[in-house]
Amino acid sequence: MLALDVVLSRGSFTLHAKTTIGPGVTGICGPSGAGKSTLLSLIAGLLKPQRGSLHFGDDCLVDVTRQHFLPPWQRHFGLVFQDGQLFPHLSVRDNLLYGWKQLTPDARRFTLAQVATLLEIDGLLDRRPLQLSGGERQRVALGRALLYSPRLLLLDEPLSSLDERLKQQILPFLKRIKTETGVPMIYVSHSRAEVDYLADRVLTVDAGLLHD
Repeated sequence: MLALDVVLSRGSFTLHAKTTIGPGVTGICGPSGAGKSTLLSLIAGLLKPQRGSLHFGDDCLVDVTRQHFLPPWQRHFGLVFQDGQLFPHLSVRDNLLYGWKQLTPDARRFTLAQVATLLEIDGLLDRRPLQLSGGERQRVALGRALLYSPRLLLLDEPLSSLDERLKQQILPFLKRIKTETGVPMIYVSHSRAEVDYLADRVLTVDAGLLHD
């Protein structure tokens, strides 16, 4: 599904990632500063590698030799950060529908009702992000990414800013997304327990090198 062989250097740090990632949930673990989030940014198209290539199915996303680079908005991947990054001036409903409205009707895999029920946020739709708890904000961020009907869901330390109680509340929702939607996911975390709970396969990034 996702085949990558990329090299990115920034100052004294070099990331070299070569692997093939299939369906289900792929976890990526490693210590802080090892290159986990950098790898996710390369896949999302937020960073450009100096060397290598990246393919998703039959689509070439990056080929440095041919000077080909597909920008992030054309990759159709969903991305969830650790702080959710919701739009504070919009209601929960409008946050959820932000990407959904940009899709043609035939490209929409999920409805607002389906996602709100899946994540148990039905009663939050008229609130603003500042009226939500940290756990509720992350569920809304997940819902917004799902309603974009992504080909791949990229999760960058989505629970790291939450306390243990909230983490234990959200992990089951992530597992429901995995089992009930079938959207492939790459889950980046420094917590091996989170990754082991969700992932079908675990990769490790250590000092800029990716390995099984």
